[in-house]
Amino acid sequence: MANTPYPQSYYAASANPVPPRPALQGEVETDICVIGAGYTGLSSALFLLENGFKVTVVEAAKVGFGASGRNGGQIVNSYSRDIDVIERTVGPREAQLLGAMAFEGGRIIRERVAKYNIQCDLKDGGVFAAITPKQMAHLESQKRLWERYGHTQLELMDQKRIREVVACDSYIGGMLDMSGGHIHPLNLALGEAAAVESLGGVIYEQTPAIRIERGANPVVHTPQGKIRAKYIIVAGNAYLGNLVPELASKSMPCGTQVITTEPLSDELARTLLPQDYCVEDCNYLLDYYRLTGDKRLIFGGGVVYGARDPANIEAIIRPKMLKAFPQLKDVKIDYAWTGNFLLTLSRLPQVGRIGDNIYYSQGCSGHGVTYTHLAGKVLAEALRGQAERFDAFAGLPHYPFPGGQLLRVPFSAMGAWYYSLRDRLGF
Repeated sequence: MANTPYPQSYYAASANPVPPRPALQGEVETDICVIGAGYTGLSSALFLLENGFKVTVVEAAKVGFGASGRNGGQIVNSYSRDIDVIERTVGPREAQLLGAMAFEGGRIIRERVAKYNIQCDLKDGGVFAAITPKQMAHLESQKRLWERYGHTQLELMDQKRIREVVACDSYIGGMLDMSGGHIHPLNLALGEAAAVESLGGVIYEQTPAIRIERGANPVVHTPQGKIRAKYIIVAGNAYLGNLVPELASKSMPCGTQVITTEPLSDELARTLLPQDYCVEDCNYLLDYYRLTGDKRLIFGGGVVYGARDPANIEAIIRPKMLKAFPQLKDVKIDYAWTGNFLLTLSRLPQVGRIGDNIYYSQGCSGHGVTYTHLAGKVLAEALRGQAERFDAFAGLPHYPFPGGQLLRVPFSAMGAWYYSLRDRLGF
């Protein structure tokens, strides 16, 4: 059987030790089969186990192999499209429900880290950095919007104040969210997997779901076994493939690139980010960066539509890093990798049920670290018969990409080019 290792990322190189998790051999029965051991699947499994369900997780590669173990590691609140877009899309009751949930994912992460003693370099504080006056005005509006939904840990920063937290000359201001922050994302996933197992959950690695046999008692087929379940949660996101065709038609995997420097001196690291906050700018195709626990700079950005792996990641991202921090021109890059996230046309997550017993959540559109933890709770609530919050997400409109799967990549790339041009011209 094929063995799929982690990509050669900084996260894989610095991952906490884990026990071996063998592939499924034979047939098992469970209450709920979760497909995918990323954040959505692990969060769902944890909430379900805490409520007395028997849960089995199948993972095609290794825990956190996909976006959960490759992302920028930033805890960012709300959704890829903010609450004001949701307010214009759905009715006031649903908007209130979805708005109230927009800040819950970060709290769930912190609760998990504390409850299960997960070692993942958790740090508080995230900065949204404005490059243009229009972006600064947007942050002012965003602060008012978030405060309307009870989120008050926010500080607007002028040019002098943002220079105190990030040594980059490009920014005219920003907003600090102290309920934001950053983590070692793979170690968070590994800690959550250990928590799943501590509650009696079972995780099979190197066990791709190759077919779902639908019906009153669905069966997940794997290369060397099958799982009979009462319910299935599909949590494969950008790595799901065509297992569920009706989900693949309304989403598109996209790649983002990340580099990690060699360890920096304490003095240099403190100069770049004195308070150790993470940062993302406000461009449509944004850059994001932070320090690791061992004082490396992680810098990411760019989008490859259709999730192709670029030939030279460092050549794409290093110039962006040096534009922000020219003082790093002589610093060596130790790691460079790409990872896929799942984009929806609306840039809002897709949540729903297929038939009576297959539940899914997908399409975080680049905003997955916090949302996926919330999604796990919402899916677990629905399986316990409390579907109000699930229904609020399920009611969001979702559309297939224009031109179908053949044209979704060029159409999306054209749209991104338009918005990135607006960013460069300051519109």
